[in-house]
Amino acid sequence: MSRHVAIVTDSTAYLPRQTMERHGITAVPLTVVLGDQALEEGTEISARSLALALQKRRSVTTSRPSPEIFAAAYRAAAEAGAAGVISLHLSAELSGTYDAALVAAKDAPVPVRVVDTGMVAMALGFCALAAAETAEAGGGLDEAVAAAEKRAAGTSAFFYVDTLDYLRRGGRIGAAQALLGSALAVKPLLQLEGGRIELLEKVRTASKAIARLEEIVAARAGAGAVDIAVHHLAAPEGAERLADRLRGRVPGLAELYVSEVGAVIGAHTGPGLLGAVVSPR
Repeated sequence: MSRHVAIVTDSTAYLPRQTMERHGITAVPLTVVLGDQALEEGTEISARSLALALQKRRSVTTSRPSPEIFAAAYRAAAEAGAAGVISLHLSAELSGTYDAALVAAKDAPVPVRVVDTGMVAMALGFCALAAAETAEAGGGLDEAVAAAEKRAAGTSAFFYVDTLDYLRRGGRIGAAQALLGSALAVKPLLQLEGGRIELLEKVRTASKAIARLEEIVAARAGAGAVDIAVHHLAAPEGAERLADRLRGRVPGLAELYVSEVGAVIGAHTGPGLLGAVVSPR
């Protein structure tokens, strides 16, 4: 799709495929390393396969895209008629993806603005949508970047995990925090804060943790127009229940997405993840 500004993101945005096609958004894949196999997220490994591998305690790690992959995406955008590219990515605190995009942008055939959104999953996806909608309305690079950054500033992400072990193994949460959760036999609620995953609250049981997650999300959504995404890994029934309850509790709900996270985020959270992204319009 030819237009003034092209939007590139990465595979951790977890935007629905039809939404990406409608807005002409390109997602560069991160890599999941399963044993001795390097597999592209979204095409070569599914969330379900990843969950099964984790349950069998197989070795799973993740890797950023190479600068060459980003360079190819920027060239393709230029060849399709874009005068500039906005490249929006998951938090640089969680991945080297942003750094790889910066390297590629230096030699791109058109101007490329690389943005560390500080977000992940649909918190990133909503930023990409904001940039795409602004570009479609005729906005230039500066306007579309500003729209994405404004959306990021107002967006919150909260999630529940059965255990902090996967986050600890991947270095995404401190060992002391992980040990505290295990020692007290509590169920952790986490949030994305300053681009990092931080422990928000400790709740005694899974059912109470999920009920508390619902309360937090509903309170954060308020009464204004808001988009929400409910994510899960190998917990579709829990995700649908949470989504149904939020539909009844959020008066200004505009769009609600329910989706399973991909293999990259799943590798660091483990099966049983249940999360929600709240993004005011």
